[in-house]
Amino acid sequence: MHHHMDELLKDLNEPQRLAVTTTEGPVVVIAGAGSGKTRVITYRVAYLVGARRVAPHNILAVTFTNKAAEEMRGRIYKLLGTVKLESWIGTFHAACARILRREADCLGYNRAFSIYDESHQLSLVKHCMKHISLSERDHNPNAILSRISLAKNEMITPEAFACSASDYFDQQVARVYTLYQKGLRENNAMDFDDLLDNALLILKEHPERSEKYRELFKYILVDEFQDTNHVQYELVRELAKEHHNLCVVGDDDQSIYSWRGANIENLFNFEKDFPEATAVFLEENYRSTQLILDAANAVIENNERRKPKKLWTSNKHGEKIVWYGAFNEHDEARYIIQEIGRLKELHRELRNSDCAIFYRTNAQSRVIEDELRRANVPYTVVGSVQFYDRREIKDVIAYLRVIANPKDSVSLRRIINTPPRGIGKTTLERADEFASTMNVSLFEAVGRASEIPSLRADARQSLLTVHAYLSHLVEKKQEVPATELVREIVETSGYAQMLEQDPTFEARARLENLDELLSAAAEFEEAAGDSSLDAFLENVSLKTDIDEWDETRDLITLMTLHTAKGLEFSAVFIAGMEEDLFPHANALASEKGLEEERRLCYVGITRAKKRVILTSADTRMTRGMRNAQQPSRFLDEIPGELLQCIDGTHGERVTDDDYSQEMPAYEGSAFHIGDIVEHSAFGLGRIGAVVGSGEKLKVAVRFFRDNKQRDIIVKFAGLRKR
Repeated sequence: MHHHMDELLKDLNEPQRLAVTTTEGPVVVIAGAGSGKTRVITYRVAYLVGARRVAPHNILAVTFTNKAAEEMRGRIYKLLGTVKLESWIGTFHAACARILRREADCLGYNRAFSIYDESHQLSLVKHCMKHISLSERDHNPNAILSRISLAKNEMITPEAFACSASDYFDQQVARVYTLYQKGLRENNAMDFDDLLDNALLILKEHPERSEKYRELFKYILVDEFQDTNHVQYELVRELAKEHHNLCVVGDDDQSIYSWRGANIENLFNFEKDFPEATAVFLEENYRSTQLILDAANAVIENNERRKPKKLWTSNKHGEKIVWYGAFNEHDEARYIIQEIGRLKELHRELRNSDCAIFYRTNAQSRVIEDELRRANVPYTVVGSVQFYDRREIKDVIAYLRVIANPKDSVSLRRIINTPPRGIGKTTLERADEFASTMNVSLFEAVGRASEIPSLRADARQSLLTVHAYLSHLVEKKQEVPATELVREIVETSGYAQMLEQDPTFEARARLENLDELLSAAAEFEEAAGDSSLDAFLENVSLKTDIDEWDETRDLITLMTLHTAKGLEFSAVFIAGMEEDLFPHANALASEKGLEEERRLCYVGITRAKKRVILTSADTRMTRGMRNAQQPSRFLDEIPGELLQCIDGTHGERVTDDDYSQEMPAYEGSAFHIGDIVEHSAFGLGRIGAVVGSGEKLKVAVRFFRDNKQRDIIVKFAGLRKR
């Protein structure tokens, strides 16, 4: 085995080897993009088990996505050959869920608690809002939920939140938050944030329970450390208290999740909290050409708050970065498609799946998707409506959740009348009322429908039938595997029948999706060797966008820059390199915001192995007005000698009828985007957008005096062209 380990260490460069073999004490590895970060983590685990003879269950390795955890497991398994790895490799949420399944009773939870994903959280928030008569029209439930989640990331309890709520919005959130936490408890459920918070609570306040985990985890590794939030950092610190053998790996230049509560300061604080830490810098990049790295370095150097490092590579110098300035967003999309075609002609080995199109906002994908469909090019959008977000899948999973945990009233509400069984809103409200009066769960109230006053006989019967049906499945779940339960629900709940009676193509597709859910359950059983309903549901709850991505199909990949993190492609296209779009207008208010956008740009560029193509549009339709766009400042930060600039804005290249109506008919108005005009009150300014014609001609002018943009109806304004 030792001999085998020496072989392994030969695969590593000097700093990588230091990171792998410094097993004792705290280590912080600052790993630049493409510098072999995953390799360091996997080799480190293999080295601990192989050379240091550490038992796998004494190693806790935490990653951010299930996909990364899966990959890591596979790689370690390969390195070690036959060793069966029963180790704790997984996401923060999965590790916490595992601890809580054993310890949740000391917080007053029952161990079969449900894990609520976003849709359940949202239903519960709406339910709480209804309870205190907050209308969804005036208060966005999604916004309230995000605010609650951020509070939980900071370990702020409902009580504390209520005390510090200063404005009207926060005061309403506080009311909902209090009810929401109460509702979770009543449903014997935890949301994603609770998994972390509750695990931390046990570590901090129940020493008799937590001692064994501090003892158990002799070696801890944390990946993507720059994306940890406050709670995750505390968790790691608590768990490492006993042994201090804590290795964190991250790149401050790739911290792009502050909006989810990620705190880049954790990486900077690490050396304050563990002054004896060994710091290792990985700067040799194995992915990209030197030219791509020069461009990425040039951009990121404009950030003040970072650990200085410079990526380098022994790869080829490489091709220049292309910047294409498009006429508008449709021209931009067509250029990208045409360019992918050209690259494929040039390089026979290049496939669609080697190309990715990134954008800053989800909304940008619409035009690109339209153009790809029109050009008949196969593509996939990662991170949009994916398999587990589809209605029929969510419905069947809600059935499974109720069977796993009958107290889960959010799931029960979702499916009690799906397919329709004559249980209307009023019936449900009465059952709900009965449940709160009698202080029982909704499920139990449905079973006691005959005691509920003022119910019509048929409604009462419907409730009792549903209760009997679900109870029968609850009894069955011990004996039969998850796949059987899925099959039975689809066939006997009436769900499949409802779809079969519907002749549309959509219903057929939805039936196919249900078959696919069965396959998913079967695949999971095989892979995990666990056929229990709980295991399958946990796997589903912890799924995220990127886990749905299938690398085997030959499609062009579309995704936001945030989703792209951690991936790599031969050719990378970044669309919409324009001020206010990227960097995004929302981020420009603060230096911190701008630095995060710049890190996002750095992440985008460093995904590319061979080619980077950046595009911007001269005008773009936003909120129904065609606006003049400024090229992004990030384009200016790339040295001119690294760029090949192509101007696509001259000559009306857009001939399709589709766009003629977007180009306003000026009817002799002679006002064009870019013209300098004078206004009697505001003085001189430049036209940034033109909309309408004739009587209704409107222009948006940015005035030099105060740099404000104003929409002006030409007819009344007496604008003069200069």
